[in-house]
Amino acid sequence: MLAAALCATGVFAWYQTITPEQNKAWANDVSRGVTASVKANTVRLKNIRDFDWQTSNSATHRWISGTYDLTRLKSVDVITSVWDNPDIAHLMVGFGFHDGENVVFSVETRREAHEAFNTIGGFFRQFELVLIAATERDILRLRTYIRQERVRMDPVALSHTQMKDLFLPYVRLAQDLSDTPSFYNTLTANCTTVVFNLADSLWPEMPLDWRVILSGHVPDYLDRLGVLDQTSDANEGRATNLLPDTSNLPASGLNYSELIRFGR
Repeated sequence: MLAAALCATGVFAWYQTITPEQNKAWANDVSRGVTASVKANTVRLKNIRDFDWQTSNSATHRWISGTYDLTRLKSVDVITSVWDNPDIAHLMVGFGFHDGENVVFSVETRREAHEAFNTIGGFFRQFELVLIAATERDILRLRTYIRQERVRMDPVALSHTQMKDLFLPYVRLAQDLSDTPSFYNTLTANCTTVVFNLADSLWPEMPLDWRVILSGHVPDYLDRLGVLDQTSDANEGRATNLLPDTSNLPASGLNYSELIRFGR
């Protein structure tokens, strides 16, 4: 018993020495976390991913910067992407602006180039956490057309002030992770729990629910709370919130963001 206790103590002590790092040989798609600076209502984002994906493992790499006027915020969308088990989804949040610009924030595991994600490793400090900002053409096309995942984009009913109050926590998270790296955790610091923590300033009394863990049900959870857009047009279009594989749509001269919203 004593030997087992000493062994367990030693393992625990070793585990506590594992610290998150910034500089590793990262996988290309998570090699850069977004960074941000704010001046009044203007936010400058650097390291926005805008890859042109050919397959799920190969892409033409492009990292861009963007300047966003928060007084011009127009919309917020909760985006869920299911790849296998319908109970589990990757959660993202997209922001739209009156000038037609869109940016999507995605909390992800920061894998090294030789690593593949695994759930167990996510419990035991195998992966750092990274905040990716991406264009819709990159991150949504990757998941719909390239990976053939089932992706929903549900509009959220927010005032302009609330949109801004949701955007700014992402800015702070980007700044925090740039200064101090953090570990991803499959249960406590993942794509869903981090987003719900960021939204706490808007809905501080949002009840904890099993659908926060089984993230494929997040749209239903938000709908029951009255958070999703309840206008007649949105309700009539609820079934069309499933994003199309744009390869099946006719050529129209629309850009990607316009194309996925065509007919909605």
